[in-house]
Parts: sequence; C-alpha cells; structure tokens
Amino acid sequence: MRLRALLDTDALGLRLLGGEDELDRTVRGVMTTDLRDPSRYLSGGELVLTGLAWRRDAADSEPFVRLLVQAGVVALAAGEAELGAVPEDLVVACARHRLPLFAVHESVAFATITEHVVRQVSGERAGDLAAVVDRHRRMMTSGPAGGGPDVVLDLLGSDLDLRAWVLSPTGRLIAGPKVAGPGLPADTCAKLAAEHLAAARTGRRGPHRVTLGPSAYSLFPVRSSGRSPQASRDVRETVLSDWLLAVEADAGDWPEERLDLLQGVTQLISVERDRRDAARTVRRRLAQEVLELVQTGAAPAEIAARLRVAAPVLLPGLGAAPHWQVVVARVEWEGGELEGGPMAQALLEEILVDPAATGPEPSDRIAVAHTGDEAIALVPLPAVSAEHDGSESGILADALLESVRDPLSAGLGDDGRVTLGVSASVHSAEGLRGALEEARHARRVAAARAGRVCAAGHQELASHVLLLPFVPDDVRRAFTARLLDPLRDYDRRHRAELIPTLEAFLDCDGSWTRCATRLHLHVNTLRYRVGRIEQLTGRDLSRLEDKLDFFLALRMS
Repeated sequence: MRLRALLDTDALGLRLLGGEDELDRTVRGVMTTDLRDPSRYLSGGELVLTGLAWRRDAADSEPFVRLLVQAGVVALAAGEAELGAVPEDLVVACARHRLPLFAVHESVAFATITEHVVRQVSGERAGDLAAVVDRHRRMMTSGPAGGGPDVVLDLLGSDLDLRAWVLSPTGRLIAGPKVAGPGLPADTCAKLAAEHLAAARTGRRGPHRVTLGPSAYSLFPVRSSGRSPQASRDVRETVLSDWLLAVEADAGDWPEERLDLLQGVTQLISVERDRRDAARTVRRRLAQEVLELVQTGAAPAEIAARLRVAAPVLLPGLGAAPHWQVVVARVEWEGGELEGGPMAQALLEEILVDPAATGPEPSDRIAVAHTGDEAIALVPLPAVSAEHDGSESGILADALLESVRDPLSAGLGDDGRVTLGVSASVHSAEGLRGALEEARHARRVAAARAGRVCAAGHQELASHVLLLPFVPDDVRRAFTARLLDPLRDYDRRHRAELIPTLEAFLDCDGSWTRCATRLHLHVNTLRYRVGRIEQLTGRDLSRLEDKLDFFLALRMS
C-alpha cells in the first residue's frame, strides 16, 4: 500500500507533518517501538510507530531518525499522547533526512493503525501472489518452461515473506528459495520429514505444525496432481512417497485465504512431481525388461544387448560399459493386505537418487522394477580398472539408510518394515543372475534383524550371519533361551549387567584389560562378573566353542 492511502483513511486520523513529496512510497509492514536503536528489528519498508519514550532531549531526534533511514523505513508516525505534540526537533530531523512524518492523535491507538496496515498489505500481497501462482500454474502445465517449484518458493519469499522448502519423504531437499538467506540444514530436513510422516500416519489433515528449536514450521503434504486428499484408500499406500512443503511459519492462525493459497502452491509442486515420475517411466521399463530376462533364464547375450540399451539412458556419455549392482527392497505391513511392490519401488527410487543431485528432476542413475511385494533396482557404476577389485566401490548397505532411517521409521509406525539387500558389483550380463540372488539373500539377512528399517550387504554373506536367517524360529528360541535366559533373570533381579558385560567381553576378544577399560570397571570386578556368567550357564569363556555359542546367541536374540 502507498503512504498516501494512510492519509485518505479518516478512521486513522493521521496528520502529515512533513514529507509530502514522498507519499508514493510503498509500505510493506509496520512496527511499534520506543527503543533508541530499533534497527536490528527492521528489514526495510516499514511504517514505524513510536510513543517518543526514547526521547530524553532534543539531541536524541537526529540519531534516531538517521538509524531509521539507514534501515530502510518508509515513514515515521509519532504519538501525541506522551508529550502533547510532536517535538519540533523531530520534525526538523525527519525533513533533513526526507523521512515522511505523521502525527497520531492521542485518541487513536497504535493497534488500530497496525491492524489496518497489516490487513491492507497482506490482502494486496495475497491477491498479487494468487494471480502470479495462477499464471505459473498455466505455465507449468503447458511445459517445462515454468521454472519449477523454485520460482514459486521465491514468490512466497518476496511477496509474503514466507520461507519454504520442498522435501522428499526421506528428508532430501528437492527445492528451496534461491534468494539470499540461510538454507535448511540436512538434520533439520530429516527431522521435518520424520514429523510429517508421523503426523500423516495418524490421518490428521495438514498442515501439521512443528517447532524445532526457535523456529516454527507448517508442513503441507504434496500429493499427486491427479489424487484428492481423500483418494487414497489407506494412508500407508502413499506415506513413504509423498513430498511435503515445509513453510517456516505457524499456520495455526492463518485466514482461509492464505491456507488456500498454500494449497494452490502444493498443487503446482505436484505437477512437477508427476513430471518427475513420468521421466522415470523409461528407466522403469528397462529395469522390468532386464529383470524378466534374468528371471526367465534368458541367454547372457540377450541380457547384454538389453543392458547396452539401458547404459546410455542411465549413464549418458559413459564411454565404457558400466558395472552393475542390484538392490532389493521389500515394504511389509502387518496384516499383509497391501501390495508392497509399488511402495518399495518409489522408496528405492528416492533412496538411490544421487546424493549430489538436487531439484525435482535429479540425475537419476537407477532403474527400478517391482514384482509382487519386492522392488529390484539395477544400478550402473562406472567401470573400475583391471587392477581394482571393486570391493570398495558402489553402494554400501549401511550408507543407504544412514540419513533416512528416522524419517522412514516414523512413516512405518508400529506396523511396517523396510528391508534392503545389496549385491556386489558385476561387470557382465552373466553375473546379473547371481547378483540378484545375492541381493535377495542379503535382504533376508536384514529381515532377520530387529528394527523397522534394516539393510545388509553382500560382504555379510561370507559371514556366519548368512546362516542365521535360515535357522528355524523354534531352534533359535531354544538356543538363546538356554544360554541367555539365566543371565537375563539374574540381571532383572540384581541389576548386575551381565548381558552387557558378556557383549563387551566378546567384542574385546576376551581381553580383560581392554574390556575393563571400555566398561570403566576394575579388572577384579570384571573377573567376578565373568565368573558369575560361567557359574549361571555352566560354560567356560576361556574355551573357543563356548565363546562362539554365546556370540551366536547374542546375534540371534
């Protein structure tokens, strides 16, 4: 709004004391202050209201006005209630710095002026932004020239002073404002994603309000543009794939108009989301074709031909034939009534996105197919040199889940699980069938572990852990009960911490001094505890066979 409009509003009762030539300035906000230096709280474009409590004598007016002008204030309104009239020294200082000055009659409350300015400014901004958003919607639906969600987020910042980011369900930053200002830290992204997934699992309608440290955020779900908020039969079908819009503000007291505007922004972003999914269609089809050839026992030459087609799509510009890894994922819910394959496919596509890539259409280098409740990713890797065995290249199982475990666990709640298995890299079509089986075995190893989100890699298949998932449950329970139940019962009664002592003792390879140091115990205390373990179980921890039994029991418990 223009300063001139303030004079045209009789209810405000403002009198202009100076600055008539500056009345076309635009007011972007309002602030009431009696601080001697309020500049730290000003961002520019404000109308400042003051009761003059900061003024002790005439010398104070000049520095006060100078600070306001340096902060970008557009006008000053001084109340007459304190001194009866606006001091002449303040009028002179404002004239010197070309700062418009208004007198506020003592019968007019500052709250009345503030409410009027905020209502006018917010209404104008919302109307202008709504028009821009509508225009941007038409641009985005007609082609990729719209600029993506970053443009809309910049509009939110410039027109409504709202900072906002688009996040994936795993907390990956998809888009954010390009204007200057601090970004959103990765740990904050992960926490916001976890809060959003936990709230979505309850079925509550967004936006969901979250406070992290000093900042409040409102989280808006970004659904497919072809699906209404009530379209999903079960929230679990999409909870692990829907994006979210995180706005740094508390939307709890927003008017309906502003909430509707933000809902419109999420619809814009959903168009980009659908475009991203469409771009993955070719990669999904390639993965499906290769998977069918591998599982039906096709000739290696036929599989190799299909891989030669896939390589340029997944790794454009790659000169040599890539190596390949296989990642298998399964999403399972209690009750088993939901098909987990599509969910696992969307989740793998998100988890396996190049971590250095940003934007709604990152440089995906994966192809993911699904069959039944299982999703299978074909991941190309740059070919390693002949002298490199490739053992440290490619995807590591633990690294896949390092940053996404908390958000996914929140989305899975108490009735869902995600398990992943990762194969070693192979350099030819002949090795793909073995890599697929290896990844499936690794996933079974992960499934045998406790936790909502688990992964295992090919390195673990050469270990004893390969055998553990295939031990019958009744054998597993009997074996662990015979060795560990006496220790658990004793710990429960005496708080002796025999189980943690046993774990540490085995982890230290039976070294008394290293184990005592780790547990912050005297060696004699450690010897007493180990002796109690041997007495309760009838085993001898100096014997390799008994150490191995205890080790396996702990791993299976």
